Amino acid sequence: MAGDCAVRVSDTRRGERTVVLLHGYLESLDVWDGFTELLAPAVRVVAVDLPGHGVSEVKGAVHTMEFMADTVRAALRTLGVERAVAVGHSMGGYVALELLRKYSDALDGLVLFHSSPDADSERKREDRLREIALIEGGKKELIARTFPHVGFAPQNRERLAWAIGELAEQIAMTEDAGIVAVLRGIRERRDLNDAMRGSSVPQLLVFGRHDGYVTPEAAAEIIRRQPQARVRWLENSGHMGFVEEPERAAGLLKDFLEEVYGGAVGSA
Repeated sequence: MAGDCAVRVSDTRRGERTVVLLHGYLESLDVWDGFTELLAPAVRVVAVDLPGHGVSEVKGAVHTMEFMADTVRAALRTLGVERAVAVGHSMGGYVALELLRKYSDALDGLVLFHSSPDADSERKREDRLREIALIEGGKKELIARTFPHVGFAPQNRERLAWAIGELAEQIAMTEDAGIVAVLRGIRERRDLNDAMRGSSVPQLLVFGRHDGYVTPEAAAEIIRRQPQARVRWLENSGHMGFVEEPERAAGLLKDFLEEVYGGAVGSA
């Protein structure tokens, strides 16, 4: 249990420093499997099925990003982890930003893969409502068929067809009520540009040159508003850089950890 929410976690349990991996929308902790292997045992790696995803519990009609951050914090404390570097992919980045806002004293660093501190635009809020209507209309299989491949750069889709298939399976196993609760929470999330810019916690932003969600143009605007953050690009990735370029992505994270900890991240 994490607070009053039952969640699934994975934990390598080895390493003096801890990284917590927070997956994106319609994913689960399984999406991090290969990436975890590249990080451990240099650091302890914890991953969480965020509420409403994977096999974690659905708690009510709305899963706010704050609620999910509270749950992650509770899960870490249950595991005996008092400080960690939070690594969030897409929606997981929204959760990581809420950790930064509420629990900055528990973070040694913040890493956002293909994510943003912006709140939803009105257009995106309307898109979320249309997606909720699809789910409530029993059309989740349509999302499972069309959503996964869009996250990958076109040149990577054939090579990573296995990963696209796994994402489709993860969507199929996600409870409809959980998807709807999360979509409602994403619509309600606050703008955290000020919280991010005003924080002394070290920060790394990782973007993909071929990302159709956080486009290079959108990334440039985020970078402009967050001059304190380190920025790195994955030149051959879309929205799933830690799957599309795993060694490069893991190397960027390890470099960041060495900066944060002065090289003291354990030995591989």
